[in-house]
Amino acid sequence: MLVCGDRPADLRSALDFMRSEGVDLIVTSGGLGPTADDLTAQVVADFAGRQMLLDEALERRIAEIVAVFARRWKLDEDALRVGNRKQAMVPEGAVALGPAGTAPGLVVPADGQVVVVLPGPPRELHETWEQATRTDIFGEALSGATQYRQRMLRLFGIPESEIAATLRVAEEEIDLSPLEITTCLRRGELEVVLRHEPAAEDAASGLVELIARRHADSIFSTDGSTIDDQVAALLASRRLGIGESCTGGLLAARVTARPGSSQYFGGSVVAYSNEAKSMLLGVPGELIERHGAVSEEVAAALADGALERFGADVGIGLTGIAGPDGGTEEKPVGLVCFCMKAEGRDTIARTLHLPGSRDEIRDRATTVAFHLLRRLLS
Repeated sequence: MLVCGDRPADLRSALDFMRSEGVDLIVTSGGLGPTADDLTAQVVADFAGRQMLLDEALERRIAEIVAVFARRWKLDEDALRVGNRKQAMVPEGAVALGPAGTAPGLVVPADGQVVVVLPGPPRELHETWEQATRTDIFGEALSGATQYRQRMLRLFGIPESEIAATLRVAEEEIDLSPLEITTCLRRGELEVVLRHEPAAEDAASGLVELIARRHADSIFSTDGSTIDDQVAALLASRRLGIGESCTGGLLAARVTARPGSSQYFGGSVVAYSNEAKSMLLGVPGELIERHGAVSEEVAAALADGALERFGADVGIGLTGIAGPDGGTEEKPVGLVCFCMKAEGRDTIARTLHLPGSRDEIRDRATTVAFHLLRRLLS
């Protein structure tokens, strides 16, 4: 994977490198707009040794799309016409895709290789990619491709060094040479991805079993499912209420990012100030005075308030110091207190010192809350 600037020499150098590596299929993303710095299509045409030709039907299609915006915002029609024509220039022999926005994608034969040229915006890229995979040129490029299997394991609460140690143990028991193993620490979770050809299935299964055995308390997913997936399933027949402080609504935003969350999510109160904690969620002022706003006692009171206010049977209370200011020697920046309550379940309360910047602490706090909630409900 290469990232380069919108300069012809940089783009051509990236394409030449891919060719020197013997890559059969090259995929580019970005640089297909109407402005002068959008150079990808022209550079790919030069790389493929193909002349740029105007696709008049494509030009008309782009013009129809742009006309809607032009009328609404009274844009310069002459400038739009020039931009439309630039985007409708297609390398000779290439297949034009879309457009999903205003920029069409391309599938370009290039002297034994194929270059798939996609727009940058994710929605447009995804839609255009699906079109590219259905073209004959694309199919021919991948006709002899090796088929790989992939599985992802997810663990929580351990550093990458722990997995590194486990892989050293695995090398003594399992032939790992047919496996491609990558690890990534993301949002406080450790992702382990295994890729392999079908013949290496036994080695992959053996490694998964070893990791699951050595890290039984940390592994929470062997099928690629996320903590968000699992919590949503566990909440299916329940009602959740949240009282959050230092996360400022991020926990509620993460819960409601999933379609269908209205079936189990009652609501959240962002009780940032001490006054809001008392007024909105009924946290006693003397409790805050005695233990401090950042304490397990106040987190428990926030959970109780959320249970009551939203008629919920699962409640989360979360309060902490996200920084960069406000920390003390006793309660430093990154200290976050959690409380999880549910009918018929033992309460879970935790106080953790989370590392990172303000944004990282707030984001990691939502991940911790999801994992504590999973533990409570499962």
